[in-house]
Amino acid sequence: MKPLKRKYCPNCGSPNIKWVIPQMWSVWECNECGYTGPIVIEDEELAEEIRKNYLKIVRK
Repeated sequence: MKPLKRKYCPNCGSPNIKWVIPQMWSVWECNECGYTGPIVIEDEELAEEIRKNYLKIVRK
């Protein structure tokens, strides 16, 4: 059995993302930035880069 990969928001890189309705696996919602959509990131390095860029924009 493969270990589950952690999911990250494609907008802000946060791991604080969840299914809106578990039966509809393609709809995700981020609790930090409010993103709602079908795309999630599973690459931790990419998520870290997205997070750095997002925080730069938000802090301006």
